[in-house]
Amino acid sequence: MKTIIIDPGHGGSDPGATYKGNEEKTLNLLTALKVRDYLKEHYQVTILMTRSENKTMSLSERTNFANTTNADFYLSIHHNAGGGSGFESYTFNGNVPSITLSYQSMIHNDYISAIKKKHTVIDRGKKRANFHVLRETKMPALLVEILFIDNDRDLALLSNTVFMNDAARFLAEGVAKSLSLPEKSGIPGGKLFKVIAGSFTGRKNAEERVTELKQKSYNAFITPEVISGKTYYRVQAGAFADRENAENRVAELKRKSFDAFIVAEGSGNETPPPPTTAPPPLKDVTILGESLLKPHQLNEFVRTVNPSAPLLGDYYFKYGNEYGIRGDIACAQAIHETNYFRFTGQVKPDQNNFAGLGTTGPGVDGASFKTPEEGVLAHIQHLFAYASNERLPESYPLLDPRFSLVSRGSARYWTGLNGKWAVPGTTYGQSILNVYSRNLNHALEEMERQKKIIQSRIDLLK
Repeated sequence: MKTIIIDPGHGGSDPGATYKGNEEKTLNLLTALKVRDYLKEHYQVTILMTRSENKTMSLSERTNFANTTNADFYLSIHHNAGGGSGFESYTFNGNVPSITLSYQSMIHNDYISAIKKKHTVIDRGKKRANFHVLRETKMPALLVEILFIDNDRDLALLSNTVFMNDAARFLAEGVAKSLSLPEKSGIPGGKLFKVIAGSFTGRKNAEERVTELKQKSYNAFITPEVISGKTYYRVQAGAFADRENAENRVAELKRKSFDAFIVAEGSGNETPPPPTTAPPPLKDVTILGESLLKPHQLNEFVRTVNPSAPLLGDYYFKYGNEYGIRGDIACAQAIHETNYFRFTGQVKPDQNNFAGLGTTGPGVDGASFKTPEEGVLAHIQHLFAYASNERLPESYPLLDPRFSLVSRGSARYWTGLNGKWAVPGTTYGQSILNVYSRNLNHALEEMERQKKIIQSRIDLLK
């Protein structure tokens, strides 16, 4: 059985290309996981991933790992940037075996031929470059750039679930054809009926569902989907060539209190599954107002991404209420500013500056506060300056060093911070609200999970 290394480019502290709140590392991983799943479900092959989660990996770590595996092929998946449009592929520009160029030609040509039948995609051609992952790998290696993240037309395709499924499927099929992978029996040329036992906006909730299913002897795994530009985590609990078998599995799962439905793939007319909870529309949201989320819900959400994040929910809730500021959304702003309190930007953790106050450019590290609580208070006071013309409440001392520099009442809405808090920051407020939307959905999913636990205990007492 042949072995393929799939390498989702960037990851962790390295986002790759970014545009309008979208990060290349996420698109790379989503596509790579789809390619992996398609190959594993349809072909006899061993798939190894350089990363299967959002973690930082150096180029040397990727190639060193690959070179210890005796793999037959290395596929690095990226999304482009720089103002262009379309798909291109790369092999090393030095001496490479003729089989490498043969693989590139077949995969590239088959991909373009298939994708153009359903979507408008520009073929930027087969290219060669001195990329580390192509130069340092011992096996035939190919790097693909799937559209441009900073091109609005390309980005619209990348936000479309049907395109993302097609992009991964056609890439996988090109790889399978070039390496002559044997097909698994029962599904060639036909549909595959996948049983989905939950679709979540938070990966942690999906992982909990996988654990629950495995405890009941179901083989389950997570397959991410992008729907309307947002990532959902589907939990797959079976795949069948016969629809009747898939329906039997769904009935089984429902008898055991799992929501389940069927997704038919392979026909070219896939319909994206509905998420368990859809993101609420968030626009024209005022900075002034009451928090909807409680402190523990703020803390639980941020720790789904960063388990060592400081627990600031109580402070944002307390001072938000004191100043009449939406403390829950202020916490989302802090998450956005600090990358989930991982401080991958200019501000350092010991500054307790969760909103980037005074960080006006390179070499200007901004304000520092003695404690996390003081940092939160200063953040809330700065928001109050933007959102209100009223006098600052006298309950606490003024800690915001830039309060007097704000044009009072100039930003009533979170989107009103665009170009003010962050420059140019044309989508700054929207990015904050997107984080807050994910927090809301996480809270809803957690409440639903607790509801099911309580119901199951009630059922035991009947």
